Amino acid sequence: MSTETVARRYSAALADVVLQTGDVDTVKAELAGWHQIFDENPDLTNVFSNPAISHVNKEKLLEELLAKSQPSKTTANFLRILLRNDRINEIGEIHNRFASVLEERKGVVSAEITSARELPESERAAFQANLEKLTGKKVNIKFVTNSDIIGGVVTRIGSTVYDGSVRTKLDSLKEQLIGG
Repeated sequence: MSTETVARRYSAALADVVLQTGDVDTVKAELAGWHQIFDENPDLTNVFSNPAISHVNKEKLLEELLAKSQPSKTTANFLRILLRNDRINEIGEIHNRFASVLEERKGVVSAEITSARELPESERAAFQANLEKLTGKKVNIKFVTNSDIIGGVVTRIGSTVYDGSVRTKLDSLKEQLIGG
């Protein structure tokens, strides 16, 4: 099973729980902290992924970490489930997906617009309005500049990409000319 699929399933399940309990902000912050701990400590990742270390020892280590950090019951139980299912090293991907799931449940989608130059506020507002009309939802847009695309824009909403860049159009024209 791909990491993306795992992250989607676990983050959706966690979102279901926190939306019922009202622990959204607490769990979101704690999950970010655990992601950071694993990110900054590769030895920790190695321990939890090492098949030579018994599951009992991994559980002891996790319980020690939980005792020191004292997360909410929801976060602690979630980490125990991840360990039990050998998914604890995917905490970073799950954390990233969790934020997206929460936004989706609120009727918000994330988008990224890449342009060759910095876009003026009027164009940003036009993109905002058009994407909200297209999706029927509130859209959080991250604007990125990348001179390699030469001109135009590349818009990414979830896994859907709308590529209107000059670079892609030139590459397509080149392929057509070569292909005859």
